[in-house]
Amino acid sequence: MLSSPFLWYLALLISLYLSGTLALQQRVGYGYRLTALEESTLDGGWLVGHLKVKQSTSTYGVDIPNLRLFDQYIEISSQLPETASLYGFGENTQPGGIRLRPNDPYTLYTTDTSAFNLNTDLYGSHPVYMDLRNSGGKVSTHGVLLLNSNGMDVFYTGKSLTYKIIGGVLDFYFFSGPGPLDVVDQYTALIGRPAPMPYWALGFHQCRWGYKSLSVVQGVVEGYKKANIPLDVIWNDDDHMDASKDFTLDPINYPRPKLLKFLNQIHSRGMKYVVLIDPGIAVNPSYGVYQRGIAKDVFVKLDGQPYLAQVWPGPVYFPDFLNPNGVSWWVDEISRFHQFVPVDGLWIDMNEVSNFCTGKCVIPTTRQCPDRKAIKPSVCCLDCKNVTSTRWDDPPYKINAAGKKALLGFKTIATSATHYGGVLEYNAHSLYGFSEAIATHKALLGLNGKRPFILSRSTFVGSGSYAAHWTGDNKGTWEDLRYSISTILNFGLFGMSMVESDICGFYPAPTEELCNRWIQLGAFYPFSRDHSNFASPRQELYQWNSVAKSARSALGLRYKLLPYLYTLLYEAHLTGAPLARPVFFSFPEFTPSYGLSTQFLLGPGVMVYPVLDRGATTVKAMFPPGTWYNLFDMTKVVVSKDASFLTLDAPLNEINVHVYQGTVLPMQRGGLISKEARQTPFTLVIAFPYGTSGAEAKGKVYIDDDERPKMALVEGEATYVEFVAKCEGQNGHSNFKCTNGQF
Repeated sequence: MLSSPFLWYLALLISLYLSGTLALQQRVGYGYRLTALEESTLDGGWLVGHLKVKQSTSTYGVDIPNLRLFDQYIEISSQLPETASLYGFGENTQPGGIRLRPNDPYTLYTTDTSAFNLNTDLYGSHPVYMDLRNSGGKVSTHGVLLLNSNGMDVFYTGKSLTYKIIGGVLDFYFFSGPGPLDVVDQYTALIGRPAPMPYWALGFHQCRWGYKSLSVVQGVVEGYKKANIPLDVIWNDDDHMDASKDFTLDPINYPRPKLLKFLNQIHSRGMKYVVLIDPGIAVNPSYGVYQRGIAKDVFVKLDGQPYLAQVWPGPVYFPDFLNPNGVSWWVDEISRFHQFVPVDGLWIDMNEVSNFCTGKCVIPTTRQCPDRKAIKPSVCCLDCKNVTSTRWDDPPYKINAAGKKALLGFKTIATSATHYGGVLEYNAHSLYGFSEAIATHKALLGLNGKRPFILSRSTFVGSGSYAAHWTGDNKGTWEDLRYSISTILNFGLFGMSMVESDICGFYPAPTEELCNRWIQLGAFYPFSRDHSNFASPRQELYQWNSVAKSARSALGLRYKLLPYLYTLLYEAHLTGAPLARPVFFSFPEFTPSYGLSTQFLLGPGVMVYPVLDRGATTVKAMFPPGTWYNLFDMTKVVVSKDASFLTLDAPLNEINVHVYQGTVLPMQRGGLISKEARQTPFTLVIAFPYGTSGAEAKGKVYIDDDERPKMALVEGEATYVEFVAKCEGQNGHSNFKCTNGQF
């Protein structure tokens, strides 16, 4: 039985957690005993401590106020003041905006659930939140991370926060701020800084599931060129594959000689090519990727055999990226494929992991599976039975998986399956996409020493150090247009700077008006991509004349802002500061911004005000106090003195984007490809307060060749310039400070 001194000491330590002093680590088992308490002060002045409680032979749990510890179940609670504003806990689509709403459900468990499903667990798991408080004008911000990969429900009432977790450890980390950017800095110092990205990744990207032949892709590239709409990257979903098998080409519709000729053409212009790969490896004895995987024993197992699932190729096995052999095999397969097709980046999809079937399955012997003529490839054709006999597949506490308390193994890997070293899928499920991103990053980094580009659907704590992210399968609706802002801002908090939502919606068909407004907003996402479903009509930006006009305007400004955006990427890599930020990140004392989810900042000084309502030709915009200049027409100036909303004109082809006083904004002249835009002269936009006779403005720019893996100030490889401009009476002057280069 657990001793009373133990309970007293444990209660004391829990009280320290509840006051924000310690982090607690708890290994879940049948019983518990105290082994050690450690504390250390880390850079940034935030405190991390660990209470390590390891499994003992006792069969008793712990049930005291605010803490319950039982086998496969942990519950811990903390009180909160009602004045606290909370942000975080993802991935989910939050209809109420970026600020967490009391009594909304927050379930964390990586799931292939389309992003248009509200308040349910989606593709990523990020058990972290930020707490912003303003007491009498004194602002304080802190963050809390529970580093735990098991499924969990989080209950926020407005007065309290309760975690209900089905396993793992209670490993809490506290980040003391005091400002929002300080919290993100401290958080990413722990989990890993956002990955360096190539310059071209900031250009515009076009993708579609349904480019059935190379000639269609060639037509898309020419369509953008003829319409004078910027385009840096052309993508393929699985259309380029032979029967949806990874690392293959369709010999009829994407013949290698013609594809290589096409890639030579676009590469000579500075354009790039990215393709999709899924984790499911087709079970096919004649398929070399499968043969080599079997030979190296790299697949996730159930009952000692590779776990059989089904995705687009039909029956598949899933690689185990926790297995060193699995990683080396994956690295080798990517190397082989790159020699076959010199792609510029990889898109790793379906890695929650997604499965069209549920349970323990076998390939049927009496029918073909899949029979593509008879059924959809997404309908399970394997012979399967549910696996519910183990405590891992059917735990005592049911998290609200998929918004309906679904089985943990519903349309994914059975949670009693095992990874390398006996690690249970039950514990490692939400790490799958993260581990795949790490392996893919290692592979691309080893190809030619260039900076990798990876896009991953499933993410976990630290994924931003390896990959970009998109918000998944959204809809072409006005509601999804609005939701995209909150999700993208959340991922900035999670340490992922490069994030997008599919412009114009993945499906169904968007209206022309909606696509106008979406490209105006999407042009200022950190990562900007149009992507759609084969069942929807084509929606490239040149398909409508009005949308093409909006695209030329909005993307035209984006391409002029590329040096500013690239500098933000560099700063993100140094400090974690997201490219797209909530308004309160720069104006934490400005309380009206705490729940503001209809506009956002790019960096510290550029504000984006999209139109989010059908039929609207004006937009209500909130301006924090100060002077704001319209970047499309610098004669349009807003001088704000209070927190009221102002109504701005926003005709169909226009979006409002403003720069804030005190900013020196580096810009270039733009172009149709980022490579061209980089070669144009620089312009500095210096924004002083309107009518001032004495003020200062600051800015900076980072420049490198974007090929080297690291974004770092190395002599001869990069230049960093800081600008200071001063206005004194009728006179103005500027100072430049240049590091490691010339300007």
